[in-house]
Parts: sequence; C-alpha cells; structure tokens
Amino acid sequence: MSHWYQRIALSFVSLLVLFASYTLADAHVHEDITYVTRDDVAVSYDVIQAVEPNGAAVLLMSSGGWFSRKYPIEGVTERFGFLLDAGYTLVSIRHRSAPEFKVPDAVADVKHAIRHVRHHAADYGIDAERMTVMGFSSGGHLSLMLALDADAGDTASADPIAQTSNHVAAAVSYFPPVDLVTRVGPSDSFPALDFDPALAESVSPVLFADANDPPIFLLHGTEDQLVPLADSERMVEALNEVGAPNQLSVFEGAGHGFQQPEHQARARAEILAFLGEHLAAN
Repeated sequence: MSHWYQRIALSFVSLLVLFASYTLADAHVHEDITYVTRDDVAVSYDVIQAVEPNGAAVLLMSSGGWFSRKYPIEGVTERFGFLLDAGYTLVSIRHRSAPEFKVPDAVADVKHAIRHVRHHAADYGIDAERMTVMGFSSGGHLSLMLALDADAGDTASADPIAQTSNHVAAAVSYFPPVDLVTRVGPSDSFPALDFDPALAESVSPVLFADANDPPIFLLHGTEDQLVPLADSERMVEALNEVGAPNQLSVFEGAGHGFQQPEHQARARAEILAFLGEHLAAN
C-alpha cells in the first residue's frame, strides 16, 4: 500500500470518527448486494436502514484514491450515525478498485450502481426520487460524476437495470478532484490515474456542468495539500456559469481529511441542513 493511499485511508477514518454513534443492533442491514459482475469481479453495495426511516437515502462512495473496499458495517453505522439518526437509509457503494482498475472503470461501476439501487429502491424503503450521493476525495469526484452526468436509462436495452435512470436528487462532495485532464498519467501514488488520456475529459466533472444539474454541496479546506481548494472553486465557477444550484463551504485551516473535531462537527451540521432542504418529502 502506498504512502499516499495510507494517508487517504487514515484521513477518511479520522473524518468520520466523530460522526455520531449508532449501534448495529438498531439498524436493518442488507450486505453484499451484487449490482454487476465485470472482469470476473462481483461489485456490490450494502444497505443500512434507520430504525425510523424517512424514505430518503444517502449513497456513500466507498472510495479513496479510487481504491475501494468494504468497510465493516459496524464502522459505517457508527461513523454515519448522524445520518441514520435523522432517518436516512445508507447505501455503501463499492467499485472495481485500483491498482488494477482505473478511474473510468470506477465511474462506469457507480453509474450502474445508482441504476440498481433505483430499480430496487422499494425493496429497501427508499424513495428513488430522494437519493443523494456523497463521497470524500475520489469518492467526491465520483459523486460529482453521478450528479452531473446522469441519464434516463437505455430504453432499447433488454436489461431492466440498464433501462433505469441513474439520476440523483443532490450530491455532497468533500474535497473532490474535478479536472482529471491535468492529472491523468502514470502515478505510483494513484495508479487509477494511469489510463488513456483521451478519456480524461469524460471523467472530469468540471466539464459536465449543466443548468439541469441537481443541487451540489462542496466542502473543502484552505490547507488541503492533496486536492487544492481551487478544484472546488473551479467547480463552483462552472456551475454558476450555467445557473446550476450549488454551495461551497470553505473550512479555514482544514487539510485533506478534516481531522479537527470542530471541522467535523460543522460539516455534519451543514450536511444535515443541506439534506433537509433538498431531500424533504413533498
């Protein structure tokens, strides 16, 4: 495991550790639901339902440096307990992982995951029109790609999942890289970036801003040395140019991972306010 991936993984854990407690016994859990098999890899997600679900769902991207793995359910329920406490169903989505698989593979996977969740939403008590995506760093990048490059599904396909829309109602994106044109290429730290440069524009969220995009909430620290604040500022500029709804919350002194408790507490409160506004039942 590279030094940079260790740093990303530790930052991800530290960011979540103070997010309110929620015991596994309280939740209704569906684990390891395979949504697609590609390259002999069964790719899956977990669903965690709140005791008193409100019908809305937060779809979490399990991704750091475009590495993806299953996080223990106990850890997810504890670390995202503030969302469960508010009634949101959690869906922890994995994708084919670096180093073998690259960014376009991850994007293709999570797009299919949204279709699968929407198709089976009623099975988990989810209102398919009240789903948001949320992620950190590479997970934030994937969340933006999902929100900004969605479609209504392929009506010509014989596959009912492929026929299903992958639209989401909103996106929450922590410190996302938004332009991969400037990042693509061989990398010891981020092997998922070693893909055909001709595909870089197709996985750069900053190029997909559209007036019909759902609300986007970006969170970024001023001292982020891995993904500069300028990335989120560019995303906001692109969204503003087309009149798409967005919000950027800047955290003074925060680095990549939001390790300070006060930053985590503020982020938690702001996320709940954003979700309350955009995922409320009609």
